[in-house]
Amino acid sequence: VRLAESGGGLVQSGGSLRLSCAASGSIYSINAMGWYRQVPGNERELVARITEGGDATYADSVKGRFTISRDNAKNTVYLQLNSLKPEDTAVYYCHAVIFDRTSIAFAPYWGQGTQVTVSS
Repeated sequence: VRLAESGGGLVQSGGSLRLSCAASGSIYSINAMGWYRQVPGNERELVARITEGGDATYADSVKGRFTISRDNAKNTVYLQLNSLKPEDTAVYYCHAVIFDRTSIAFAPYWGQGTQVTVSS
């Protein structure tokens, strides 16, 4: 099982980006999917999370600016980042809880991370 992220980059304050994360491999089903972010020296923090049914939760710092969504048919989760601020600068990681056909069990998986940099 592999999570492949895309969509990071450099953007000015107030700008927007859209991150995508596609899961591939020996997948039977995917439970929750989400996005975390991390800056050097800090712990990785939850940004947004979405259940298989579409219920979403957000960190207080991004509520009203970021939107998480998913396409279950494509095993893909998205994060729309609007009204970006310099403090949103971080490496963003995709996370998913996946039932692997090979191991026949749910397990957490992480993407490799994508850099988001917001200039002031």
